[in-house]
Amino acid sequence: MLELADILEAHERVRETSRHTPLEHAHTYSAMTGADVHLKLENFQRTGAFKIRGATNRIATLSEEQKAAGVVTASAGNHAQGVALAATRSGVDSKIVMPEHAPISKVKATKSYGAEVVLSGRDYNEAAERAHEIEREEGRTYVHAFDDEDIMAGQGTIGLEILEDCPDVETVVVPIGGGGLISGIATAIKEQKPDTRVIGVQAEGASSAAASLEKGERVSLEGVDTIADGIATRSVGEQTFPYIQQYVDEVVTVSDPEIAVALVYLLERSKTLVEGAGAVPLAAVLFEQFDYDEDETIVAALCGGNIDLNTLTNVIVRGLVETGRYLKIRTVLKDRPGALEDLLDIFTAHQANIYAIHHDRTSRDVEMSDTEVEIELEMRGPDHVDAFLSDLRGAGYDVDILA
Repeated sequence: MLELADILEAHERVRETSRHTPLEHAHTYSAMTGADVHLKLENFQRTGAFKIRGATNRIATLSEEQKAAGVVTASAGNHAQGVALAATRSGVDSKIVMPEHAPISKVKATKSYGAEVVLSGRDYNEAAERAHEIEREEGRTYVHAFDDEDIMAGQGTIGLEILEDCPDVETVVVPIGGGGLISGIATAIKEQKPDTRVIGVQAEGASSAAASLEKGERVSLEGVDTIADGIATRSVGEQTFPYIQQYVDEVVTVSDPEIAVALVYLLERSKTLVEGAGAVPLAAVLFEQFDYDEDETIVAALCGGNIDLNTLTNVIVRGLVETGRYLKIRTVLKDRPGALEDLLDIFTAHQANIYAIHHDRTSRDVEMSDTEVEIELEMRGPDHVDAFLSDLRGAGYDVDILA
């Protein structure tokens, strides 16, 4: 069984490779929520995520024979980079299986740390099947992304740092994918300060832990669908689940739009870039997915910052849509001179700034005497959007909201 002593030993093994990441008080989110919110910035970790901790600890425990044979693992990206760097630093050959649609930035980074990358499968679980085939074929040691006590102990060093930097913490909020991170952190926290709450957060499209706790046994989902690819696993681990049951006070879920809003807030207000999985804990706090008291000291563990730029673009737009900062509409005008100008007069009255406009008089979706217009707009918030749309419709325009 994983114990505090294992995490303390892991801390000694990983301290030269991993960083003691900052823990900062977040004035903006404290004001927004009424709680005393702090951010554990694990996105500033080497390789951009917490995974280097567990990977370093696991590689350090290999026998000389295992090191000579090399290691293999499966990962959506962050564990891949952690294993690649930890293995390379120890002179161990590594082969990483990543899903076929893994973000290209994570694939390139993994290769840059010295690993051979194999792309296989639609998601983590299918990639893991191929990795286990390589394990059998080549005699490599499989380094599990989460279901391994040495991995869990390494990730638990984050819990040690949280208590060191914020000894008065009352609630720690942690993402859950397979459960290795929260198992380690919860063990480190609860065995030193048992009254501190540990809240787990999953994306709605990958909520195996929440379903498993409700049923009292591990549940495997048929598939996962979320922008938080770092926690997009179909099930929690066989070894991690008992620790979640024992130490985690509550598991909640957040939607992709809520994740997008948290990510945009972190970019705009905190000047901090995180990936979808990294934004999940703050999303749970901002959207009050669990109960907390006024001035309660909360630490949200932002687990990583490795987000693909194409994904980031989509997430930012979605976050702006959700906060009423971006609007895309479609309407139909009479195909006559001055019709567009009449429409734009309403835009001017509301000071709605146009990003782009597409005027199509050949669309098959409208009458031959009409023309279709799609317009992208910069707005100032939900009230601005509501007032603007109300005036458009009051003027007789049939408006479809596209985004």
